[in-house]
Amino acid sequence: MPAERLQKIISAAGVASRRKAEELITSGRVQVNGKMVTELGTKADAEHDHIRVDGKLLRGPERHTYIVLNKPKGYVTTVSDPEKRPTVMDLVRGAKARVYPVGRLDWASEGLLVLTNDGMLANGLMKASSNVAKTYVVKVAGQPDDAKLEKLRKGVSIAEKGGRRVRTAPAKIRLIREGDNPWLEVTIVEGRNRQIRKMFEEVGHHVEKIRRVRYGPLSLDVPPGEFRSLTIDEVSKLKAAVSGSKGTVSRAKPRPAPTTRRARN
Repeated sequence: MPAERLQKIISAAGVASRRKAEELITSGRVQVNGKMVTELGTKADAEHDHIRVDGKLLRGPERHTYIVLNKPKGYVTTVSDPEKRPTVMDLVRGAKARVYPVGRLDWASEGLLVLTNDGMLANGLMKASSNVAKTYVVKVAGQPDDAKLEKLRKGVSIAEKGGRRVRTAPAKIRLIREGDNPWLEVTIVEGRNRQIRKMFEEVGHHVEKIRRVRYGPLSLDVPPGEFRSLTIDEVSKLKAAVSGSKGTVSRAKPRPAPTTRRARN
């Protein structure tokens, strides 16, 4: 087996996400053949080198697992939370492998969340250039007029962390339920922090509820707080959405059974 970047090997072994693996390396918690490694460009051979994380010897690559969770309101999309709030990891304790959330849904948001230990797919999905569509149903305070909706469709300037302003990519928006506080269906291809909330705030409307109902080829089909494994076909379509082709992008062997599991709080 050719040498690979150390963070990729650690991620493939199911120890941590690729980003977290980089933090483990730079903080001096990784050893290769008895020597501490802190350089991110370091490569190793997973079959012949002895790689340890926090003193524990790595095993071979973990079998890839893919889960779709219906995240309820009141959970943060992180592996751990310094404020001790419930995290989505509390909801997938019944999974047969350790998985990590792909992207984020904020504390108050609900809906479809993908979790996996396939670092390559996760990185691909989170890249802005992947252009994987995400669809939400959104309840807003007040009735946005046609001019405001058209402005959102074309893209608006929103503030990011640190005060930098960015322009959102064009969005698809349609009214699905009229009322004083209407429901809208919003489809975007980006995944900026609290993006939809900020978009509507920019045109003077507060988002009261938000639920993600589609992510690429996946549709929300499990009750709140429950999860299931993706089928082989769903994993193939998700990888094709990332690669922009009809084929798959890796040879991972997903768990085929789409069994729904109730979350254990």
